Amino acid sequence: MVDRVVQETAQAMTYIDSAVLSLTERICRRFQTWTGRSNVWVAFQLTNLSIVVYFVWVTRLYFLSGDVLLRAFVALFCGGVFFVLTRTIFKASVEFAETEAYRRVARGLRNPRRIRDAQLRIAFLTLSIMLSYRLVFVHLHVSFALFTEALIILTTVVLYVLACDPLPPCAGRVKEWFRRLAPARSAKAQPAGSSLGTHTFLGRRAA
Repeated sequence: MVDRVVQETAQAMTYIDSAVLSLTERICRRFQTWTGRSNVWVAFQLTNLSIVVYFVWVTRLYFLSGDVLLRAFVALFCGGVFFVLTRTIFKASVEFAETEAYRRVARGLRNPRRIRDAQLRIAFLTLSIMLSYRLVFVHLHVSFALFTEALIILTTVVLYVLACDPLPPCAGRVKEWFRRLAPARSAKAQPAGSSLGTHTFLGRRAA
C-alpha cells in the first residue's frame, strides 16, 4: 500500500514537472521572439539575481546569529561559494553558452538537463510549494524566511529555464520595431528641415 502511494506520488510529480517545464519553455520562446534573448540569457540574469539574494540571505544569517563559531562557518562557507562561482558561472560568458545551445538545437539534440536535472527540479519545486504554504503561518523572522523562500524559488526557476531548448537565433520583434521606427523619425525630420532651409533661402533672395 505504501509503495503504491509512493509510486503514484512520484508519477504525479513527474507529470507536474513535465507540465511546468513545457510552460516554462513556451514562455522563454515567446520572450525570445519578442526580445531576441534566449533562455540561456534569462537563466544567467536570474542566476545573478539569485547570487545577490544568496549573499543578502547569508548576511541576515550572520547578524541573526550570536555564535562566533557559526559566524566563522558562515563566512568560510560564503567564501567557498564565491570561489566556486568564479570557477563555474563567472568563468563562461553568456555568449559562449548561447552559442553552444544554438549549436545543439541546430544538430537536432534536446537539452540533456531535461532528464539529468529532473529529480533536482522536482525536489526544489516540492520545497518551494511546502515553504510557500508554511510562510502563511510563520511570523517569526519574517524577512529571513522570505529571503530563504525567494532563494529557493529563484533556484527552481533557474533549473527550469536552463532545461529549456531555445529557438534559432532571431533579432526579436521589439528590436525590429525600433529599427523601423528610427528611419521613420529621420524621414519625418528631414522634410521639415529642408523646407525650412528653402524658405530661408527664398527669403534672402527676396531681400
